[in-house]
Amino acid sequence: MSGPKPVPGPTPHDRFRILFVCTGNICRSPIAERLTRHELGARLSTRGAEQIVVESAGTWGHEGAPMEAHAATVLGEYGADPDGFAGRELLDEHVIDADLVLTATLDHRAQVISMGHAAGLRTFTLKEFTRLVRTIDPVTLPDPLQGAAVAARARALVRAAAALRGWLLASSPEADEVDDPYGAPISMFRNCGEEIYHALDPVVTALTGIPRR
Repeated sequence: MSGPKPVPGPTPHDRFRILFVCTGNICRSPIAERLTRHELGARLSTRGAEQIVVESAGTWGHEGAPMEAHAATVLGEYGADPDGFAGRELLDEHVIDADLVLTATLDHRAQVISMGHAAGLRTFTLKEFTRLVRTIDPVTLPDPLQGAAVAARARALVRAAAALRGWLLASSPEADEVDDPYGAPISMFRNCGEEIYHALDPVVTALTGIPRR
């Protein structure tokens, strides 16, 4: 007598891939990557969380390098896991695979777009994407609570944000950027972590349809 059939995991199309990009991939983008994973895990079931893959890389990435120690400390203070991280240099394949690229600065965004791969409509700075997402009515997005795939909702969110980009401008270019804390004392890393944490909240809420508890 055979046992129950295993539930198949999500196919590549069922998955939505987020790529965070900064310069060295040891400070800002690792903080954003691990905080996003932490927030997704807190809001979604295991199966739901598996639909969103979160990674990071750096335009001058320190390949194989550990996360900066202050960045790891800040992640721990938010309850996120810094263990097992290894820096990566941004490659074409990372951009090709990503459904959404979120960068620390406008310069990083320009570098990603310059790589080609039709990245323009899916590449934003983190704070730019947050600003646009805040204006999108969640009722217009597929609802995972009504059976829609989380990945389908995420793709619809990116399309909606891209359509708004030319209409909703930042108060200044700097308003859409996260400054680099590399080499600074831990207080600056805490400021950076707080900035990223608050920028991610509307994004993860919009992606999942579930607010932070």
